[in-house]
Amino acid sequence: MWPWGHLAVAYLLYTVYTHRRFDRPPRALPALALAVGSQFPDLIDKPLAWTFDVLPGGRTLGHSLLFAAVLIPAVYVLTVRLEAREAGVAFVLGHLSHLLADVPPSALTGDLSGTEFLLWPLVEQPPEEPVGGILEAILHYYAMGPYELFQFGLFGVAAYVWYRDGAPGTEFLFAVIERGTREPTRDER
Repeated sequence: MWPWGHLAVAYLLYTVYTHRRFDRPPRALPALALAVGSQFPDLIDKPLAWTFDVLPGGRTLGHSLLFAAVLIPAVYVLTVRLEAREAGVAFVLGHLSHLLADVPPSALTGDLSGTEFLLWPLVEQPPEEPVGGILEAILHYYAMGPYELFQFGLFGVAAYVWYRDGAPGTEFLFAVIERGTREPTRDER
């Protein structure tokens, strides 16, 4: 799945969760944590496999449930200490939704081929076409077909829902940008 597809799936799941659990849309920091979590497996695996040739494929370490079993408690402990538990929940939901979205639809009919990545390194991965880096993958590796078009549509739906939710996260990003571009006050020096 493309990054915007992962982001769409994660946001739609998370907004349903926050509306049902808290009767409100997502808040800024958790929305940003969700966005990072929804990309996290690829941010680990793609560069380490395709650019640095450290991992055997683009769906290995960060896509493994064994890695998630270590990551989730670490995120929980960190976000509890930082008093940002809701952001931790959002990050974890984004991460797990990424793994779920990468499971091929054939798994619903019992064909588990293509799910080996979930148990890496315990289960050997099928061979992957060599990729000469992330840029080459974006430009040449993936074909644009109905599945990719579906992801664009899903992203459009998620973007509309995000907008209707008040575009959570933008106010936080704008505040960070403003803080970085304005002259520091006397107290900040």
